[in-house]
Amino acid sequence: MSEFKRHTIESAPEESRAILQGAKQSMGAVPNLLATLAESPQTLKAYNHLHEQFANSSFNAEELTVVWQTINVEHECRYCVPAHTLIANSMKVDAKVTDALRTGQPLTTEKLQALHEFTLSMVRARGNVSNVDLEAFYAAGYGQQQVLEVILGLSQKVISNYVNHVAKTPLDEMFQPFAWSK
Repeated sequence: MSEFKRHTIESAPEESRAILQGAKQSMGAVPNLLATLAESPQTLKAYNHLHEQFANSSFNAEELTVVWQTINVEHECRYCVPAHTLIANSMKVDAKVTDALRTGQPLTTEKLQALHEFTLSMVRARGNVSNVDLEAFYAAGYGQQQVLEVILGLSQKVISNYVNHVAKTPLDEMFQPFAWSK
C-alpha cells in the first residue's frame, strides 16, 4: 500500500467532499494534490484554511508568489512550482517575477528580492533567522506582521510540498505546460 489514493468527490470521505466540489467548480477539475489530501479531511481542511488565510494576508499577488515559489523551489516540489506558476499567471503576476523564481535569478525589485531572501533564510534556518536577516527584511519595508505571514505561508507549503514528495503526486494536465525541475 505504498501508492497514495487520489480521491474523486464520490470516493472521498464525507468531510472532504465540499472542498473537492469547490475546487472542481472554481478550477474545472479537482487537482491531484487536493485529491490526495482528501484521504485526511483534517489535513485537507487545514491546508485549505492556511491557503485562504495566506491569500488574504497583507501581501499583494507578487509577494504571495515570491513566498510560495521561494519555498516550492527550495523544497524542490515538482508539483507546486508548476501549480503556482499557473496561479501566478491567473493573478496577473509579471512573468519576469515568476521566471526569476523558477530559475534562481534576481527578482525585479529590491523589495521582492528582500522578501525572497528572508523567506529562503526562514526555510533554511527552520525559523532560526538571525537579527541581520530580520533587520534587512525590516529595512526593505516589511514588519513583524509580514514575518508572521511568511511563517503562515511556509506552514501551508510544508503541507503541500511534503505531501507531494511522499505521495509522488502526478502533475495535473492543467499544470503540464509549466512543468519544472531543479
